[in-house]
Amino acid sequence: MRREGSAFQGLGVVLLKELSDHLTSIRMRVLEWLIVLVALAALYGAIQQIKDTTAEDPFLFLRLFTTSRDPLPSFVSFISFLVPLMAIGLGFDAVNSEFNRRTLSRILAQPIYRDALLFGKFLAGLITLAISLVTLWLLVIGLGLLLIGIPPGAEEIGRGFLFLLVTIIYAGVWLALALLFSILFRSAATAALVTLGIWLFISFIWPVLAGAVAQIIVPPDPRYLALGLPTPGTAQAEQILARFSPSTLFAEVVVAILDPTTRSLGPIYLSQLQGAVLGAPLPIGESILIAWPQTVGLIAGTIMLFVIGYVVFQRQEVRA
Repeated sequence: MRREGSAFQGLGVVLLKELSDHLTSIRMRVLEWLIVLVALAALYGAIQQIKDTTAEDPFLFLRLFTTSRDPLPSFVSFISFLVPLMAIGLGFDAVNSEFNRRTLSRILAQPIYRDALLFGKFLAGLITLAISLVTLWLLVIGLGLLLIGIPPGAEEIGRGFLFLLVTIIYAGVWLALALLFSILFRSAATAALVTLGIWLFISFIWPVLAGAVAQIIVPPDPRYLALGLPTPGTAQAEQILARFSPSTLFAEVVVAILDPTTRSLGPIYLSQLQGAVLGAPLPIGESILIAWPQTVGLIAGTIMLFVIGYVVFQRQEVRA
């Protein structure tokens, strides 16, 4: 009974110590400046593109996140690329560094359980990422107010805040993955390389392979090919396979939240368009419902990866 009641004893100590290390480390400073500089470049291109557009737009502030101008991609594209790097940079040596420094046995000799140690390290990394992303989000809003001169509406702020929350969840997936390999591999370099390799595969290679695998599972119908149209079954299988990538799920959530005219994240059927005005924006509640399955998928992926790491860590032997 004492063990169950004290499972998280020392969680606050570990959390504060790890949070202090993250916020004051040179590694974190480099990652923060990289994201800020790249995001400002994307934001500058978006603002220039918005100023060149004379048409009225009721969601002008949301265009700061999604608008791109050659040769720079959009702010969202930069974030989807850099946030995983930032999360991996914080988590790839979270546990194995304690093994290598011979400090893990000393920490666990204190009234600090393994549960508290692992939760504290994960929460510290997630809070660090959240602080960085909130700061960046406020910077975007502030520069938008300063350079565009039009205050955002309540729905724009709400959608922007939802985008921020989903980005933090997206970062949590990669942090949990990096933490898992930090537990599996004693070498920090090996953990970093494996995590980066998996990130590259499921973010850039797997979405391309999903189409080929879908055609094997559900061969295309020659009648649709003759008309130059995708086979519905093949397209649906490709979309399901592509959604095994957190990057695909994040991209779909971003489209649903930041583009109020999005009515579906898959094939659109005529029954979905009955009574709808094409191009008319959806209320924020309906956009949340559209993006909810993908958001749950990101949360489930984070929990699954953390639980696997937790089980492995509990079974590892720690020697003095």
